[in-house]
Amino acid sequence: MRRGYFGIGIYHTKMEVNIGTLWRSAQQLGAAFIFTIGRRYKKQSSDTSKAYLHLPLYHYLDWDEFKSHMPKNCLTVAVEMGGTALSSFAHPERAIYILGAEDNGLPDVIVDDCNMLVSLEAINIPSYNVAVAGSIVMYSRLFG
Repeated sequence: MRRGYFGIGIYHTKMEVNIGTLWRSAQQLGAAFIFTIGRRYKKQSSDTSKAYLHLPLYHYLDWDEFKSHMPKNCLTVAVEMGGTALSSFAHPERAIYILGAEDNGLPDVIVDDCNMLVSLEAINIPSYNVAVAGSIVMYSRLFG
Protein backbone atom coordinates (compact mmCIF):
# COMPACT_ATOMS: atom_id res chain seq x y z
CA MET A 1 0.00 0.00 0.00
CA ARG A 2 1.22 3.50 -0.86
CA ARG A 3 2.42 5.63 2.05
CA GLY A 4 1.33 9.20 2.56
CA TYR A 5 -2.02 10.75 1.79
CA PHE A 6 -3.80 12.89 -0.74
CA GLY A 7 -6.70 15.25 -1.08
CA ILE A 8 -8.50 16.42 -4.19
CA GLY A 9 -10.77 19.31 -5.03
CA ILE A 10 -12.26 21.63 -7.60
CA TYR A 11 -11.65 25.34 -8.11
CA HIS A 12 -14.85 27.28 -8.96
CA THR A 13 -16.89 24.32 -10.15
CA LYS A 14 -20.01 25.16 -12.12
CA MET A 15 -21.87 21.87 -11.76
CA GLU A 16 -22.54 20.69 -8.21
CA VAL A 17 -23.19 17.18 -9.48
CA ASN A 18 -19.47 16.95 -10.29
CA ILE A 19 -18.57 17.52 -6.65
CA GLY A 20 -20.84 14.66 -5.59
CA THR A 21 -19.33 12.35 -8.20
CA LEU A 22 -15.77 13.33 -7.27
CA TRP A 23 -16.60 12.83 -3.57
CA ARG A 24 -17.83 9.30 -4.20
CA SER A 25 -14.73 8.45 -6.25
CA ALA A 26 -12.47 10.00 -3.60
CA GLN A 27 -14.02 7.79 -0.95
CA GLN A 28 -13.61 4.69 -3.14
CA LEU A 29 -9.99 5.51 -4.00
CA GLY A 30 -8.69 6.43 -0.55
CA ALA A 31 -8.54 10.22 -0.43
CA ALA A 32 -8.03 11.78 2.99
CA PHE A 33 -10.30 14.73 2.14
CA ILE A 34 -11.88 16.71 -0.67
CA PHE A 35 -12.43 20.44 -1.01
CA THR A 36 -13.98 23.22 -3.02
CA ILE A 37 -12.57 26.66 -3.64
CA GLY A 38 -15.03 29.42 -4.42
CA ARG A 39 -18.23 27.41 -4.41
CA ARG A 40 -20.10 25.66 -1.64
CA TYR A 41 -21.44 22.15 -1.94
CA LYS A 42 -25.01 21.01 -1.48
CA LYS A 43 -25.84 17.33 -1.08
CA GLN A 44 -26.23 15.70 -4.49
CA SER A 45 -28.03 12.63 -5.74
CA SER A 46 -24.79 11.66 -7.53
CA ASP A 47 -23.29 10.81 -4.11
CA THR A 48 -25.09 7.47 -3.86
CA SER A 49 -22.56 6.00 -1.41
CA LYS A 50 -23.13 8.82 1.11
CA ALA A 51 -19.46 9.72 1.04
CA TYR A 52 -20.26 12.82 3.10
CA LEU A 53 -20.60 10.51 6.12
CA HIS A 54 -17.09 9.08 5.68
CA LEU A 55 -14.85 11.66 4.00
CA PRO A 56 -14.50 15.32 5.03
CA LEU A 57 -15.19 18.14 2.60
CA TYR A 58 -13.55 21.52 3.21
CA HIS A 59 -14.62 24.77 1.60
CA TYR A 60 -12.35 27.75 0.94
CA LEU A 61 -13.49 31.15 -0.28
CA ASP A 62 -10.48 31.72 -2.53
CA TRP A 63 -7.02 30.46 -3.47
CA ASP A 64 -5.27 32.45 -0.73
CA GLU A 65 -7.49 31.01 1.99
CA PHE A 66 -6.88 27.51 0.62
CA LYS A 67 -3.09 28.00 0.66
CA SER A 68 -3.18 29.24 4.26
CA HIS A 69 -4.90 26.00 5.38
CA MET A 70 -2.85 23.47 3.42
CA PRO A 71 -1.17 20.61 5.28
CA LYS A 72 2.55 21.10 5.84
CA ASN A 73 5.00 19.23 3.60
CA CYS A 74 2.31 18.51 1.02
CA LEU A 75 2.77 19.25 -2.69
CA THR A 76 0.09 20.86 -4.81
CA VAL A 77 -0.58 19.23 -8.18
CA ALA A 78 -2.54 21.16 -10.80
CA VAL A 79 -4.53 18.89 -13.12
CA GLU A 80 -4.61 20.85 -16.35
CA MET A 81 -3.58 20.65 -20.00
CA GLY A 82 0.09 21.28 -20.77
CA GLY A 83 1.72 19.28 -17.99
CA THR A 84 3.50 15.97 -17.54
CA ALA A 85 1.51 13.12 -19.07
CA LEU A 86 -0.31 11.14 -16.38
CA SER A 87 1.10 7.88 -17.78
CA SER A 88 4.64 8.99 -16.84
CA PHE A 89 3.81 11.15 -13.80
CA ALA A 90 5.41 10.27 -10.45
CA HIS A 91 2.79 11.02 -7.81
CA PRO A 92 4.21 12.65 -4.68
CA GLU A 93 3.83 10.87 -1.34
CA ARG A 94 1.72 13.71 0.06
CA ALA A 95 -0.35 15.52 -2.56
CA ILE A 96 -3.25 17.85 -3.06
CA TYR A 97 -4.72 17.57 -6.57
CA ILE A 98 -6.47 20.70 -7.84
CA LEU A 99 -8.92 20.55 -10.73
CA GLY A 100 -10.29 23.55 -12.59
CA ALA A 101 -13.76 24.70 -13.48
CA GLU A 102 -15.58 22.84 -16.23
CA ASP A 103 -15.47 25.73 -18.68
CA ASN A 104 -12.24 27.62 -17.97
CA GLY A 105 -9.99 25.17 -16.12
CA LEU A 106 -7.46 26.56 -13.66
CA PRO A 107 -6.26 30.17 -13.90
CA ASP A 108 -2.59 30.53 -14.87
CA VAL A 109 -1.80 32.12 -11.50
CA ILE A 110 -2.90 28.92 -9.72
CA VAL A 111 -1.14 26.60 -12.16
CA ASP A 112 2.06 28.62 -11.70
CA ASP A 113 1.66 28.54 -7.92
CA CYS A 114 1.36 24.74 -7.80
CA ASN A 115 4.39 22.52 -7.27
CA MET A 116 3.54 20.17 -10.14
CA LEU A 117 1.38 20.03 -13.27
CA VAL A 118 -0.12 16.82 -14.64
CA SER A 119 -2.22 16.29 -17.77
CA LEU A 120 -4.44 13.47 -18.94
CA GLU A 121 -3.74 12.02 -22.36
CA ALA A 122 -6.61 11.57 -24.80
CA ILE A 123 -7.19 10.24 -28.29
CA ASN A 124 -9.32 13.22 -29.27
CA ILE A 125 -9.81 16.46 -27.35
CA PRO A 126 -7.78 16.29 -24.10
CA SER A 127 -10.58 17.77 -22.00
CA TYR A 128 -12.47 15.48 -19.64
CA ASN A 129 -15.41 16.04 -17.34
CA VAL A 130 -13.85 17.42 -14.14
CA ALA A 131 -15.10 14.58 -11.90
CA VAL A 132 -13.93 11.99 -14.43
CA ALA A 133 -10.50 13.66 -14.68
CA GLY A 134 -10.15 13.62 -10.90
CA SER A 135 -11.20 9.99 -10.73
CA ILE A 136 -8.63 9.01 -13.36
CA VAL A 137 -5.85 10.83 -11.47
CA MET A 138 -6.77 9.11 -8.20
CA TYR A 139 -6.93 5.72 -9.91
CA SER A 140 -3.49 6.34 -11.42
CA ARG A 141 -2.12 7.26 -8.00
CA LEU A 142 -3.23 3.92 -6.57
CA PHE A 143 -2.92 1.52 -9.46
CA GLY A 144 -0.87 3.26 -12.17
